[in-house]
Amino acid sequence: MAFAKLWILIGLFIHALEYVPIQGQDDKMDGEAEEGEEECRLLGKFNLRGYVEAEDAIHVIGGMFPIHFRTILEEDPTSTPPMSPLCEGFNFRGYRWVKAMIHAINDINKRDDILPNITLGYQIYDTCYTMSKTVENSLAFLTGQNETTPVFRCSSGAPLAAVVGAGGSTLSIASSRILGLYYFPQIGYASSSLLLSDKYQFPTYLRTIPSDQVQSEGMADLVHHFGWKWIGTIAADDDYGKYGVKAFKEKVENAYTCIAFSETIPKIYSRAKILTVVETVKLTNATVIVVYSSDIDFHPLMEELIISNISAKTWIASEAWITSALIARPEYFPLLGGTIGFAIKRGEIPGLKEFLLDLHPSKNPDDDLAIEFWQTAFNCTWPNSNVPYNTDNRKNVTGHENITDFSSDQLCTGEENLEDLNNTYLDVSQLRITYNVYKAVFAVANALELLRLCKESGEAGPFEPGNTCAGIDDFEPWQLMYYMKNCMKFTVLDEFVHIDEKGDVYTPYDILNWQRNETGEINFVKVGIFNMTGEGNKEFRVINESIFWNNPSEHPRSTCNDNCQPGYRKGILQGKPSCCYDCIQCAEGQISTNGGKCTACPEDHWSNEQRSKCVLKEVEFLAYGEALGMTLIALSIFGVFVVLAVTGVYIKHRATPLVRANDRDLSFLIQYSLIVTLLTSILFIGKPEDWSCQSRQVTLALGFSLCLSCVLGKTVMLFLTHLAKNSKVAEKARMSFKPIFQKIIVLLSVLTEVGICTAYLILEPPRMYKNTQFTTLKIIFECDEGSIVYLCVMFGFDVFLAILCFLTAIVSRKLPNNFNEAKFVTFGMLVFFIVWISFVPAYLSTRGKFKVAVEIFAILASSFGLLGCIFVPKCYIILLKPARNTEEIVGGRATTNDKSAPPTSASSTSEVNNTTISTVLED
Repeated sequence: MAFAKLWILIGLFIHALEYVPIQGQDDKMDGEAEEGEEECRLLGKFNLRGYVEAEDAIHVIGGMFPIHFRTILEEDPTSTPPMSPLCEGFNFRGYRWVKAMIHAINDINKRDDILPNITLGYQIYDTCYTMSKTVENSLAFLTGQNETTPVFRCSSGAPLAAVVGAGGSTLSIASSRILGLYYFPQIGYASSSLLLSDKYQFPTYLRTIPSDQVQSEGMADLVHHFGWKWIGTIAADDDYGKYGVKAFKEKVENAYTCIAFSETIPKIYSRAKILTVVETVKLTNATVIVVYSSDIDFHPLMEELIISNISAKTWIASEAWITSALIARPEYFPLLGGTIGFAIKRGEIPGLKEFLLDLHPSKNPDDDLAIEFWQTAFNCTWPNSNVPYNTDNRKNVTGHENITDFSSDQLCTGEENLEDLNNTYLDVSQLRITYNVYKAVFAVANALELLRLCKESGEAGPFEPGNTCAGIDDFEPWQLMYYMKNCMKFTVLDEFVHIDEKGDVYTPYDILNWQRNETGEINFVKVGIFNMTGEGNKEFRVINESIFWNNPSEHPRSTCNDNCQPGYRKGILQGKPSCCYDCIQCAEGQISTNGGKCTACPEDHWSNEQRSKCVLKEVEFLAYGEALGMTLIALSIFGVFVVLAVTGVYIKHRATPLVRANDRDLSFLIQYSLIVTLLTSILFIGKPEDWSCQSRQVTLALGFSLCLSCVLGKTVMLFLTHLAKNSKVAEKARMSFKPIFQKIIVLLSVLTEVGICTAYLILEPPRMYKNTQFTTLKIIFECDEGSIVYLCVMFGFDVFLAILCFLTAIVSRKLPNNFNEAKFVTFGMLVFFIVWISFVPAYLSTRGKFKVAVEIFAILASSFGLLGCIFVPKCYIILLKPARNTEEIVGGRATTNDKSAPPTSASSTSEVNNTTISTVLED
């Protein structure tokens, strides 16, 4: 398919060549050339307008300035010879730049300290702010005349030293690609595109205006300074706009700042495309818009924005239009009021105002530009003017009309006064680009001076071969370029200027704010400064209080979303920039105070219902003051009083056989241990502390070990008595088993438990623990029991004692006594086991204070069980059946007459007098 298209194109080209006459054949036919004679011919003539003053000059400096806004569009000239396009739309600002260059050359020619006895001339052309005219100018500079023969220098006048211009980045790029082919020096005054810093593409380009790399960083700092998150960008459809916005995006975009939209202003007027940009600006929720464009390109968009009545936007201006009178009009203030922008350093040029006023068409009737200026400024027609066209820049700016020939019915009188004008040409209050034009001319003069001094000094020069110097009267452009590239340090108007090896200069930017004065005009108020050096150091200062903001007149916000409310965080939206988010409520236990990130509350705090602040968690423990705690304490105290009552009974009746039976001391120790266990339950109530955690389990274990070991001492004696019935060896063992041996059993058991508890407290003691895992709304104050192994061993020993007690008691339960203690101990152990076996699942299934309550119930139940089973029957006989509290009846040697008493093994045996064995062991 591709080959077919290629053959079609080749065929069309060959077919067209058939209709093109051969030059040699036509010449022979006309008899104007002999056979074999070669002839040069002009391809076309350029229609260049400007100022040339080079008759008495030794060297000429070229200049390119946008004296007009645009070229006049013509129909496609395929049937007529092509003509160089004409220009329209007189640019007062560009014309002032022209005058500034001429004024600078005049100042240099008057000075003796630089280029003495050397007169500089100038060759200035109008670029019409178009690339085609800029290319024409560049070719004309190379050839020395208006013909396109760029490989020859045909002019016999003064040589061209360097070119100042052109007035825009795209134009400078186009001209520099041509001039750079011949290493021809070029220094710009208004082209800030960072692309021009590439010395591989533009080896001979220098400038007196900082690169957009610097301005873009300053704009990014400005955006970050005011906290703007959602930014729109508009760029002219040229290298200046595209590369400027690209650099700005690289500097400004991060996780918190995003680009809402990027639109382009067409270079060739298209209302449809401009309306597309207007619609984007109207619909966007971004309130801050960065514009990288020249005033000429931005103006048509401005007209449409005003028609659409768009307001409440804050505009960030690049240096190309921040002080432009074309844009800074009172009628645009409702839209652009409060604009903040970066302007290059302002300067004062002595004598410039007077030089600008020294203009009148009558001084030079051939000065077409002066006549056109006069006609446009005063809206009149100069008598007998040979100006072929005259357009008013106030008309045909947006392209709504196609006015190419405008003339006023009113004739100019010549008496018009320039001082009465109020336009950009005479406004010297904001000399910024104009000041850079002045510096650019002095940069060329400085390089010429260095070149001149090289030969006069008599020292070795920089050029090979032979380390020679170039002569000021005879040098090549590349030789002058050496000084402009390597030695470009000079002073102009008390300012030190240093252009580095990349052709860039670092000068501070003024941050300007558009404000309206009392007369309704726009003032450019300096509200800050941005300065960046080649070493990367920078200074950024903004006076916030001095800034006027557009409607509303307060610090504007520019975000994709409204800020999330406290208690919410930003959630990612798929397919959207990071600055656009959804507001999601923080999880429980997290808060956000400013709608940003959710942060977790401290361990002892929890989020409120709104998730906006952390509040103290509810603390839970079994407190003394609550009903459950008071009930358990009451039961514990009640139990203690019961035990004390039993002890009182035992003390009062300590001489009775029932109290003295089976070691009275062990009974008192059991009563004491029950008091300890009952009072231990109080340690489980209240806010846990390290000391209470360490004491309560140990005290409980020691209390039960003392109680159970005493019970074991009793049951062992009963067990031996049971065995003595059928074994004489056991009978002898029982008879030799003294009360001291029962106490030794108690002592050894308690010492063993003490050893276990001591190791537990030393190696891994319990401690107070704030439990936040069971419930997120509460902090449960509980005890971390430390080593579970030690805890199990400690209470396991008590269980071991209880099992021994139970086994010895159940074996001895059928002893033929009127009061068989082993039977009641058996019931007591059964109660003990049932309580603690039931306690384990209940304890593991509860949390918080109820877990503690379950353990206290188990302690109280087991203690009351032992108390009731061991001592209540004895107290019953001692207090209510004292007749049975005799040595014979207790020992089983006599029967009881109490019909209400249950029969005992002694009363039911037929061999009571012969086989009954006393179980009474006196103290």
